[in-house]
Amino acid sequence: MRNQTGFAQPTAVALIPARSGSRRVPHKNIRRLARHPMLAYSIAAAKASGVFSAIVVSTDDEHYAEIARYYGAEVPFLRSAAIASETSPDIEWVIECLHGLANLGHSCDCFSILRPTSPFRQAQTIRRAWGAFLGEAGADSLRAVEKCKQHPGKMWVIRDRRMVPLLPLSPADRPWHSQQYAALPEVYVQNASLEIAWSRVPLEGGTIAGSVVIPFLTEGFEGVDVNDPRDWEWVERIVLEHPDALPEIDVTPYSDEPQQFQSHR
Repeated sequence: MRNQTGFAQPTAVALIPARSGSRRVPHKNIRRLARHPMLAYSIAAAKASGVFSAIVVSTDDEHYAEIARYYGAEVPFLRSAAIASETSPDIEWVIECLHGLANLGHSCDCFSILRPTSPFRQAQTIRRAWGAFLGEAGADSLRAVEKCKQHPGKMWVIRDRRMVPLLPLSPADRPWHSQQYAALPEVYVQNASLEIAWSRVPLEGGTIAGSVVIPFLTEGFEGVDVNDPRDWEWVERIVLEHPDALPEIDVTPYSDEPQQFQSHR
């Protein structure tokens, strides 16, 4: 792939994590949202973006792998059980994927993490982020963020029945915890929509983000993330009220999904 100047662009692989052990929303990565398992929307957006040389799903479950392959992703290997628990850090499966792909002859300059729990991320979202990443010299990574709704300047730590501000940065005469939201400095919180980084960052530095991180501000529903049952109710309501919010999928719905994984609507 070449850019408008004629120089070859870096190669990128999409990494879609789909661990099977979710507790708060059981099997949320393959739970049916509208007509398809939620995993399918991240695969569809990655395919339609035209950014990636490969779309790889990292899962510890063969049924998940079967669904991923049906929708057009690759699952060249299952995630090791030792790094598939609810407390396993992302860096472990990312490095496993990058090493595994390299062993199969598929090295890449960059990777992007596209979590299935952000189903409203569109192809144009990915292209916008990719363009921003390539246009920023010296960056290690890019991470999706949005303006926080609950400002950390109004957050407290409780110790021995006494509270101290979480952020001891505000002036003593005008503490943040006693000011209006509009008067506080802008603060952004990361969401799960996407991350992009150079492959050297985890392989050489042992982190996903590195030290130079640029922001990618998500828009509309792009940053919506499913973590608990209330989130699931919210995304179902979004689909009902905004039927075009989900990426388009050009295959018939996966038909062998067990009933217990489907949403009861």
